[in-house]
Amino acid sequence: MTVANAGKGKNGVVKTRAAEEPATEKHRERISTLPREQESASTMDLKTKILLLLAKCIMFFYDVITLPVYFLIMKPWKIWRAKNTVWAKQIREDDPYSPCVRLVRNCINPLEGIKTMDELFRMSVVRYGTKKCVGIREVLSEADEYFRNGKVFKKVRLSDEYKWFSYVDIDQRVENLCKGMLELGLQPKKQIVIFAETRIEWMLTCQACFRINVPVATLYATLGEDGIVHGLNETEVKYIFTSQELLPKLKKIIGKLPWVTHIVYMENIRPADTTGFPEKVSIVSFSQLENMGSACDPVSYDAPEPNDTAILMYTSGSTGIPKGVILSHKNMVTTTSGLLDCIPKLDENDLYIGYLPLAHAFEISAEAFFCVMGIPVGYSSPHTMTDKGTAIMSGCKGDATVLKPTIMCAVPLMADRIRKGVMEATKQKSRFAQEFFQFALKYKLFWHRKGFSTPILNRLIFNKIKEMIGGRVRIMACGGAPLSPDTHEFIRMSLDVQMLQAYGMTETAASATLMAINDFSTGRVGAPLSNCYIRLVDWPEGNYHATDKPYPRGEIVIGGDCVSSGYFKNEAVTKECFKEEDGIRWFYSGDIGELHPDGTFKIIDRKKDLVKLQYGEYISLGKVEAELKTCPLVDNICVVGNGLHDYLVALVVPNTEQLKALAKKLGKEDMPMNKLCFDPAVIAAFSKAIMEQGQKSKLMRTEIPTKVNDETVI
Repeated sequence: MTVANAGKGKNGVVKTRAAEEPATEKHRERISTLPREQESASTMDLKTKILLLLAKCIMFFYDVITLPVYFLIMKPWKIWRAKNTVWAKQIREDDPYSPCVRLVRNCINPLEGIKTMDELFRMSVVRYGTKKCVGIREVLSEADEYFRNGKVFKKVRLSDEYKWFSYVDIDQRVENLCKGMLELGLQPKKQIVIFAETRIEWMLTCQACFRINVPVATLYATLGEDGIVHGLNETEVKYIFTSQELLPKLKKIIGKLPWVTHIVYMENIRPADTTGFPEKVSIVSFSQLENMGSACDPVSYDAPEPNDTAILMYTSGSTGIPKGVILSHKNMVTTTSGLLDCIPKLDENDLYIGYLPLAHAFEISAEAFFCVMGIPVGYSSPHTMTDKGTAIMSGCKGDATVLKPTIMCAVPLMADRIRKGVMEATKQKSRFAQEFFQFALKYKLFWHRKGFSTPILNRLIFNKIKEMIGGRVRIMACGGAPLSPDTHEFIRMSLDVQMLQAYGMTETAASATLMAINDFSTGRVGAPLSNCYIRLVDWPEGNYHATDKPYPRGEIVIGGDCVSSGYFKNEAVTKECFKEEDGIRWFYSGDIGELHPDGTFKIIDRKKDLVKLQYGEYISLGKVEAELKTCPLVDNICVVGNGLHDYLVALVVPNTEQLKALAKKLGKEDMPMNKLCFDPAVIAAFSKAIMEQGQKSKLMRTEIPTKVNDETVI
């Protein structure tokens, strides 16, 4: 749905006709004589206030009595001390343009002397041997669910527990794949493509390629046809490793792929349809390839060098044709080593749930890190992670419920959806329960900032919410896009997790910054990873300078061994974004950062996100979108501006449940979804909600969209 072409008042605020019409005599009568339902609600409000006041009084006396005990048990002075930690500093304090480097580092780093991703994995096999490495849930049955609009959703029934493979098991499977790949004709330094969802076979294929020095080109499983064709033809690959579900997509475009001669597919429970491909294309299942390798005699192969290409990682293509980023073994090992320096020793019982795309630098770097740390990885997907996942059959538990992970990564969109899901569930409760939940959040946040936890409140309220993701998650890392401070605090409090923001990009192998475990701030992305330099460069057009007070500001430039050699077959853009200075390779990110006294950074803008409106105001579209995504009515939002106008326009994807609730409130529950999005009253309600959310988020008047386009997208 889109924000409507609503009327605009003197202050650029959306106004609806209903607000301008004078009240009729009948309407005045209704106002003066409240119906019984409203009287009842009014009385209930009074009861709610009394109950809430009573609860607050009880908690106040509880705080007074227990504070000395909690003070001794929880030792808040440790957190007070952490707040004063200087995490990083500039190399030359008198030079605002000098790079910032990390100061606080772990003493022991097991990657000293490790130069390639294959060495990294082999070292982990030696260290952890028969310990759990990777886990999967086996698919027991599968069925299609059909909807009236013609859409089909695949539903699966999964095993009741995870099946685990040890480091030794994985190493043997990787070795078998290496032999099978060489038998199939793969050659060192000749890239293959992995075009599949995150799953154990993806990781096995990647590790085998690392071992025999075959570069892996990655394509998102969600890419459109044009992006897939571009990536496959630009890399000139002969071998594609894909999933059975994506075979129809490849069959559709195979005529546009002159180079492809082999397709290896990762099976599912159903028989695969491999018909319809040209005779020149050989179709092999993943299990066949493994069996082929296990039957072969041991072979020798040349190990990769640090500067050899490990991955050609294609971007999502959200801003145009996907670009292939060349990442060497050195780039990727540098990132893993930097993470090890920033994160202290984890608990031996920790578990990580892997569900984000392995075709993204964020996820593949995280899994490499957990491999070195000896933390088992349980594979999942966004569609099967929770009990209410779209691909989960009725009565089957979600992956998080079965695995009970303690660590997970997320993207801001997922964090926003968790927040909205919790708030929607809360609205189904009594008025007192809703008000008490809001009070509990504020109460917990107050004590959290003082260095205390709230164990009783967690047990009574927040542990039930935490069960959504298994009940044991204690660390959540979020990256990939800006995260609203409100959502950051909400997730941290309601799920009782330490929420760490990370900042990085494909061009730096996901390296840049990461919040420390005991950094409890919001809105910032932490200090630089070790072995990584970050400096600020003036951007006069946006009025950002490294000499700004109180905080230096400018374009973030990242340097070090994590920086890619450039874009594949794209020398012009490589020269524009990458520079060699004083023996260090630098990447110009296009993001605008702000450096704080403790050495942490805050992302405040993006050069390409800025739009100048009619009267010369610069607006950061990314910032506006991050704040407005927290509006309950909004599932996703795209904000656009034009220099010929003095307002922004918002394209909104509505939250279905909230839209239905709004329709019921407006007396339009029988109206179909596509017509609801065109209805003037619904559009006015969305406009008002977006305006109120913008004001609540302290956006400036010019930053709040005052028009919603009436071209519906559902």
